[in-house]
Amino acid sequence: MSVGVFLVAMDQTIVVASYASIGNELQQLSKVSWVATGYMLTLTSFQPLYGKLSDIFGRKGCLLVAYVIFAIGSLLCGLARTMDELILARALTGIGGGGMSTNSHRVVSIIMSDIIPLRSRGTWQGIINIVFASGSAVGAPLGGFLADTIGWRWAFLIQSPAVMLAIISVSFALRLPTTERTDFKGKIKRVDFAGAITLVTCIFFLLFGLDNGGNVSWGTPLKWNGQRSPFAPKRIILNRSLIASYLVNFFGIASVLSMLFHVSLYLQVVQGLSPSEAGLWLVPGIIGGVTGSLASGLIMQATGKYYWLTVLEYLLLVVGSITIISSAGVLVHSKIALSIGGGITTSLISLISNAGQKDQAIATAVSYLFRSLGSVVGLSISSTILQDVLRSMLRHRLTRHDIDEIVRRVRESLDYLNGLEPATKAIVLGAYEDAIHVTMWFSFSMGVCAAVASFFIKETALSRR
Repeated sequence: MSVGVFLVAMDQTIVVASYASIGNELQQLSKVSWVATGYMLTLTSFQPLYGKLSDIFGRKGCLLVAYVIFAIGSLLCGLARTMDELILARALTGIGGGGMSTNSHRVVSIIMSDIIPLRSRGTWQGIINIVFASGSAVGAPLGGFLADTIGWRWAFLIQSPAVMLAIISVSFALRLPTTERTDFKGKIKRVDFAGAITLVTCIFFLLFGLDNGGNVSWGTPLKWNGQRSPFAPKRIILNRSLIASYLVNFFGIASVLSMLFHVSLYLQVVQGLSPSEAGLWLVPGIIGGVTGSLASGLIMQATGKYYWLTVLEYLLLVVGSITIISSAGVLVHSKIALSIGGGITTSLISLISNAGQKDQAIATAVSYLFRSLGSVVGLSISSTILQDVLRSMLRHRLTRHDIDEIVRRVRESLDYLNGLEPATKAIVLGAYEDAIHVTMWFSFSMGVCAAVASFFIKETALSRR
């Protein structure tokens, strides 16, 4: 399982490091956020589906299907000829990622819940997070290096054959407890297809509206009755003991991911770093993330407590965010990663301990749904803010007659900056810097919401079994 976790973690940071290079080559820099958003859209939509399907069809089978879809999607990403093709391929990859997964290992996490005692779960979650962080650490500089040398496409192409190793290892090495045998037709009847279609459709139009900066008019909601096995029963969604954990996941990851993407853009646009150099800047933060996750797991195993640990971690997120806005640096980025790395572990344990054995799989799925939804909403809103503020600032500061042409071209490709007059280039870079600064304040506000929500988490005793 760790092989798949490593690959999907590497995939995430490879995209971050080659963010600008992809937009430059395909001449659609203003649309490049959808490379990440398209992936997270399907990942978010299919995570609860995997949670329920793993209960119906089995954990191992769902994990293998996720690997195959991820491999096909990665191959198509490397072969994409246009930005639209790349976005569609990333969306397909996200369907596989929803089971692997990018945000704390979806089906893997449920499997761990099945076979590991709750009190030891934090330690093992920390170990898996080490694997995840190792993949992230490799992905950032590797993605930048490939973008600088043989091209960003190879960042996707190399992943397809690597997934075969994960498929082989899980097929032959993973042994799970036997489950109740039911005929395939009976299993299909238990699938909530209406819920799946509704979930994917609603999330897509939410993100489409956010990305285009428009207003979406919501009609009267429609409810279907009679499904025996809905993806998320009312007792899971509206459980007061779980809502705080859901909100912490949503706001925390929205803060960190939006900050991460725009720090990378800041380093390449304003500071003039290459993709490989920007990738190296992400490594200290990743090290901080794994340190926080592992330390939190060990503390919880020793004390059986997680409430104040969770609160402290998200307060660190707020402190790190405000400091990085004031003066970005490696140590500050590590502080943010330290808090979110530990917070992911502690909020997950909080959720599992409050959900109980019967509902832990679907509750974990809903938790990851909120986390992934936070990823896509955070990235979509911050990208929309960036483009709107950048366009407004450029129109306000530029005085040349070809303002419209400059505004359009600098939002398509960073290479266009090199052909501008020094004075005009300085204005454009200043506008980029100020626009990114505004998006960082949005990230900070999300961190504050996560910290506030952490105070409402309910602590329960952690079982040793």
